[in-house]
Parts: sequence; C-alpha cells; structure tokens
Amino acid sequence: MRTSLFSRRAALGFRQAAIGSVKIKLLLCCMMAFTFIMFATRAASFMGWNSNPPTFDRSASRRMFSSHLRRRLWSNSTIHVSNRRGYAILMNTWKRYDLLKQSISHYTSCPGLDSIHIVWSEPDPPSVSLVKYLNNVVESKSRDGRQIELKFDINKEDSLNNRFKEVTDLKTDAIFSIDDDIIFPCSTVEFAFTVWRSAPDTMVGFVPRIHWVDQSKGNTNNYEYAGWWSVWWTGTYSMILSKASFFHRKYLRMYTKEMPASIREYVAKNRNCEDIAMSFLVANMTNAPPIWVKGKIYEIGSTGISSLGGHGERRTHCVNEFVAEYGKMPLVSTSVKAVDSRDTWFW
Repeated sequence: MRTSLFSRRAALGFRQAAIGSVKIKLLLCCMMAFTFIMFATRAASFMGWNSNPPTFDRSASRRMFSSHLRRRLWSNSTIHVSNRRGYAILMNTWKRYDLLKQSISHYTSCPGLDSIHIVWSEPDPPSVSLVKYLNNVVESKSRDGRQIELKFDINKEDSLNNRFKEVTDLKTDAIFSIDDDIIFPCSTVEFAFTVWRSAPDTMVGFVPRIHWVDQSKGNTNNYEYAGWWSVWWTGTYSMILSKASFFHRKYLRMYTKEMPASIREYVAKNRNCEDIAMSFLVANMTNAPPIWVKGKIYEIGSTGISSLGGHGERRTHCVNEFVAEYGKMPLVSTSVKAVDSRDTWFW
C-alpha cells in the first residue's frame, strides 16, 4: 500500500517537473523570438543601412497623395479611351538565340500580350531561319481572333540606350521591359500588369534596388548604390530595374528626347546604368516611388555584367553622376510590396 502511494506521488512529481520544463522552454523560446525581432528592427540603422530613410510628414504626404491621385485620374482617362487594353513586350537580346526562342515561346502564351518588340543591336541582321522560327511560334499562339505582332527593332549601333528608343507603332500604353534570359509565369506578369494599371505613371516590376547617403564621405550629397541583399535586409527600395518592369510608353520618348543628353552619353560610354537612368527619369517626373511586385524569377541564362568585379562601385558612380545632372536626388524610397494574395498563405 505504501509502495503504491509512493509510486503515485513519484509519478505526479515527474509530471509536474515535465510541465515545468515545458513552460521554461516556451518562455525561453518567446524571449529568443522577442530578442530576434528587436535585433532585426534595430540592426539596419545600427549598420548604417537606413542612413537616408524616408520621412513622413502627414501634411506633405496628403499633398503628395492628392497630386499623385490627380495624375492617376488624368492618366487613366487618356489611356483607356485611346488605346487597347494590353501590353507590349520590349525584349533586349544579344547573341543568345536559344534563350530568345525560349522566352518568346513562353510569353506568347500570356493572355494580355499584344505585341513583341525585339531590341536588336547586333552588327548582323537576324537570320532568316530565326525570323521564320519566331513567326511560326507567334502564329501558333494566335488563336480565337487574337493576333500577336512580332517585330525586330534594328539598331545600327550597339548601345545600351537602344533598349529605350521610342517605338512609334505601339498600340498599347503599357510596356513590359524584359531581358531574354528571364522567365516569369504568365499569371505573375498579368498580376504585375494589373498593379501597373492602378498607377500607370510609375514603374512596376520585380527587381528592386536601393540607394542611401554614403556617410563615410562626410557629405550628405554623396550616395551609394546597393543590391538585392540590402533590399532584403532593410525591406526598403527606391528603384525597379528595367530588366523586368512595366512602365508607360511615354518614357521611351522622354528617355530619347527629353532626358539630359549627357546621361545617354554616359550610358553609351560606360556600357552600364541605363536601367538606373530610367528609374531617375520616372522618379523625377512623378515624385513618387516605384512599386515592387513579388514574383518568382526563373533565370535561364548565364550571369551578366552584374557578376563582374567592381559592378557595385560602377553603379554607385552612376547614381552620383545622375544626381549631379539633375541637381537633386529624385529617387523616393518605400517599403511597399504588391503581393497576389491568391498565391500566398500568409498576407
């Protein structure tokens, strides 16, 4: 009898000890999670990555929002009355014919596509076999009265500025600028197009980048360009790269005819930063940030110039050169990201 009583008391003690151990572990986990969150929120400013955070003056924000809303209403009233709804792909390519074929074959399946313009800057014109192959692909996807146009925009000289030359025969206002080595699911492209239609004056895309004041120089007018990992860490961006972005076709004309010629000359000479130049142009016109859309990127080609040594330093130099040309920093930082809730568990 005493043995049985002792056994019951021992079992009860073990259960209480186990419960106490679980509580202690839960408490420790909560403390660790709280510490991690505090560190994450403080680390960016601690490391100097948020040295130029956006300031939020309520009255200024209301004024900017009202001005932006008026621009959107004006843009919407002109876009949807004068043009068909849809978008044109502006694809940059260079001697990667297999990638070009794969990309064209994919994007011709996207329902919102109206036309494809291939920016061709090679010394020789496209071969007859390549043109025939791509035309056959387009024709095979043109069903149910849907006709997709395919054109090669031939350039006499090889310049990165060619990707933003004005296209005079476009039937849509929306441009989807894309490199030939990047694939997005059609559903992702269509979602980004929907986001762009809500703010057609701004850039909407998938590849964000950030700038901030370089405090190491002791001059608040000196800036630094930072890549994806800085965007990921801080949750902030101020540019959308044109390798995968939507923007209004009017910016092609403005890039070629209204943007300072010295910037185009800089891009042509240094063979870099045409995408930063476009971000500056749009930001200078809108006084508003771009919009980052969450999307899965499938890179089907090899690495480009971004993998070369000193790429970040050259991009930083571009940013400061363009600031000098504009006489100010037009880029606006934001932390907003557009997410398609239909494909997301937590939002």
